[in-house]
Amino acid sequence: MKTLGIDPGTAQTGWGLIQNNKANSNKKNQSIKSLGFGTIQTHKDLSCEERLQKLYNDLVVVIRKCKPDTAVVEQLFFFRNAKTVITVAQARGVILLALRKSKVPIQEYTPLQIKQALTGYGRAQKKEVQEKVKQILKLKTIPRPNHAADALAAAVCSIYLCLT
Repeated sequence: MKTLGIDPGTAQTGWGLIQNNKANSNKKNQSIKSLGFGTIQTHKDLSCEERLQKLYNDLVVVIRKCKPDTAVVEQLFFFRNAKTVITVAQARGVILLALRKSKVPIQEYTPLQIKQALTGYGRAQKKEVQEKVKQILKLKTIPRPNHAADALAAAVCSIYLCLT
């Protein structure tokens, strides 16, 4: 089972593809590995519509290349800046549309749910979650940039939550 995790953003959207190789009901016996990760970046000088179109087009390429069985998109949680929440919401809409049109089933989790699933604590620091992603996926280093690590965390979360 291949799961594509997505961390939405307008300037940078993270993606991470994982594969769950065992169908055990115990997450400690799971064999989860990273098949790849990265970001989709848009330039600040582009108009909003151009940035969203680039995000859509580039994500469709990622979906076609990765051929995921399912996708996980991080939900919006809380933003102090109304302008930021609007642009991230627009990016999420484009992401959901690209997945839907590609016929990829979608799951959504909040950052709190992702942190809870990976670390056991919903208020864990970003560094703790990144270290857990590195450990679970047996990576040599923490995935960079941060948005890619967050996308991998979302994908791992879906595997872990499906086991509970």
